[in-house]
Amino acid sequence: MYESTRGNYPDQTGREAIALGMVPVGGLFVPKEFPKIHWEEIRGISYPELAQLIFKHYLPDFPEEKCVETSEIYTNKVFDTDNPAPLVKVGDMGVLELWHGPTAAFKDMALQALPHLLGESMQVLTHTDEVLILVATSGDTGKAALEGFKNVKGTEIMVFYPEHGVSTVQEQQMTTTDGANTKVVPVTGNFDQCQSAVKEIFGNPDLRDKFKEQRIAFSSANSINWGRLLPQIIYYYWAYLQGMDSQRIRPGEKMNVVVPTGNFGNILAAYYAKEMGLPINNLICASNENNVLTDFFNQGVYNRNRPFFVTSSPSMDILISSNFERFLYEVSGRDGAKIGKWYHDLQDLGEFTVDADTLAKARKAVTAGWADEADVLRVIQSVYKEYSYVLDPHTAVAVKVYQDYVKESGDNTFTVIASTASPFKFAKTVLEGIEPSAITDDEWTNLRKLKEITGWSIPKGLQGLEDKETFGLEPVRPEEIPGLIQKVYTSKR
Repeated sequence: MYESTRGNYPDQTGREAIALGMVPVGGLFVPKEFPKIHWEEIRGISYPELAQLIFKHYLPDFPEEKCVETSEIYTNKVFDTDNPAPLVKVGDMGVLELWHGPTAAFKDMALQALPHLLGESMQVLTHTDEVLILVATSGDTGKAALEGFKNVKGTEIMVFYPEHGVSTVQEQQMTTTDGANTKVVPVTGNFDQCQSAVKEIFGNPDLRDKFKEQRIAFSSANSINWGRLLPQIIYYYWAYLQGMDSQRIRPGEKMNVVVPTGNFGNILAAYYAKEMGLPINNLICASNENNVLTDFFNQGVYNRNRPFFVTSSPSMDILISSNFERFLYEVSGRDGAKIGKWYHDLQDLGEFTVDADTLAKARKAVTAGWADEADVLRVIQSVYKEYSYVLDPHTAVAVKVYQDYVKESGDNTFTVIASTASPFKFAKTVLEGIEPSAITDDEWTNLRKLKEITGWSIPKGLQGLEDKETFGLEPVRPEEIPGLIQKVYTSKR
């Protein structure tokens, strides 16, 4: 069963929690307890078998055949390799490549599974004919969600992204999606404004009722939806198994995990894996210049009233980390009243301060650091020069924070770096680190230059992208989003 982080809603089954997306009156669904899965019982199994096992533990109300069907996406029919998440040796680090799916970003690891989970879950909402998936994206979630739900019967999907706040490649990926049920909308604002507008829609009973009359239900493909977060737990277990198989980790020995994150979902999945019994020593949260999370772990104050920076790692350009609420729920002793007050303060005042005990538990669970833009370029350059390995800017943030952590702590525990995107999605920035003289004004030429210089292959999903027809709608302001949704979807009925 799943409960609300704010203690304000009845417990739900797995299917109900996924169908709802988030708690309708505010808050997020979390499992009431974490199943225990020991590494010894899964050694030697395949990725699909591991996925099936974890789905069954968390979703006992799902038919077993649905768990099997969902887990079967993790094959080379969907991903570009037999191993969907290879652990690559780069110096003393293990780089977990999570970008071998159709959109060349880690979001594919979950968003290829979510349509299967949501399709099964929506059967509990028998009063609707269709589900409308609303997505706010800082870059990668949008295309991965569009790709996952494109032309899926009984679904419509609308994606909102910050105009001028994503890379050229990310924008082209989204706006060239040609599904009959897909809509892509630029927003004249930043990601936090997109995300807040979408969350407000979920919490608007009048708007929900209007759509219910049209036999349409809302749901989400963002990591506020448990069905999006759950599949991300799988690859941390997979990283550990690969670490043992390559003899980088002795059986039962602990590993560290570094995750570049803005919305805190990817690192939260690692935290949950640790709670389930995976041998993890330290979790290290890596931020870019939008370092609201680092400041929280230093001071115990979450303050979004600060400058917003557009960086070379746009998927982390976030000041309101949605999944952080789930983490605080755990380290506060599952105190829904505290969570409700803190997030009421965040909405009204733009900040909240946690008590000393919660902060101490948060610091014990997670170490945090950040990297600036100059750091990113230096790390891309040094890692390529020393190891001939190409980092995207998000992964470079993680490597810099890891390097700082080792210097400060002296901790030489084997460490897994979550690599969240192909370097080809950010070719201009990567070239700036590797060979600045090769940069051109055309991003598609930069992709080809990066291929020529490094010998790496351009991911299939990015090949020929510049020549495809685009289907994006006109830009809107954040406050216009509810009206646009009504206009588009009520007129279709």
